[in-house]
Amino acid sequence: MNMQIRHAIFGLASLAIGAGAAQAEQEIIFGISAATGSTQQQTAAEFARIMHEKLPGKVNVKVFDNSQLGKDEDMLQKVRLGTMHITLPSSTMPEIAAEYAIFDLPFMVADRAHLGRIDETLFKDVLVPKAEEKGYIPLAVWENGFRHITNNARPINTPADLNGLKIRTPNSSWRVAMFREYGSNPTPMGFSELFVALQTGVVDGQENPLSNIAGGKLNEVQKYLSMTNHVYTPAFPTMGKAVFERLDPEIQQALREAAQEAALWARDRGEQDDIELRDSLVAGGMEMNVADRAAFVEASKPLYEKFASEVENGQEMIDQVLSLAEGS
Repeated sequence: MNMQIRHAIFGLASLAIGAGAAQAEQEIIFGISAATGSTQQQTAAEFARIMHEKLPGKVNVKVFDNSQLGKDEDMLQKVRLGTMHITLPSSTMPEIAAEYAIFDLPFMVADRAHLGRIDETLFKDVLVPKAEEKGYIPLAVWENGFRHITNNARPINTPADLNGLKIRTPNSSWRVAMFREYGSNPTPMGFSELFVALQTGVVDGQENPLSNIAGGKLNEVQKYLSMTNHVYTPAFPTMGKAVFERLDPEIQQALREAAQEAALWARDRGEQDDIELRDSLVAGGMEMNVADRAAFVEASKPLYEKFASEVENGQEMIDQVLSLAEGS
């Protein structure tokens, strides 16, 4: 553990985070699992910039990427306990509140305009309160991106092409169920372990947004890039409820505003990156194909039924999200 990280972690114990310490600079530790250069890391950096601009001399946001402060599950525990301030879970959120699995259902989000309407309604009205019940406060819906499949065996055109392949997934029970339904052998592991697992053949392939594929240099150990767009995965800048509520109200407001401003910045950036990253990955030697969307949608029906039956008001949530797609 380097000295900067050690100072960040152990310094939290002595930080005064209440309103009574408003005169001192507030250090805010922000840990993420995504790689340097990924959309998540760049958005976290933009968030830090906005916070410093809003409250110059009053806050110092320090971002630690590449799982320096632990895996997603570890960091969620740390923010809840108050040993760090903010983390950025994505596919692990359904483990906190089952309702977040709406984003793990395939082909639910049509585009980023659709995501914006989900943010303004379902996220604020349903998902945030559900997380608060478990001791967390998600501040916004950030860009992670539309997910695609890479592997070293063959192009993936239909779910049948996944038969027998070992596909790394995030530690998400819903993503595991999805890829099992598609006929593959899903293998959950942390993103920080993925490059070596692909390089050594522990897994045959994986699924991620283009930004994570490029940021993690997965193109160096993967041959085929199959454009599936099977899931749009948001990331949620998330704090522990107890820690957030002890912060100076001015900092609380700035955190919410900066998180939302960074969300809009990231969606605009994501639109541009989708094209640029795809082209750069292909130029770097990956073979690209566009998958058969209809075949994947048909194979996904059991997942919609599972969500509707297992999650409270699940069918209503599905219907609401689909209705919000109108006009996309």
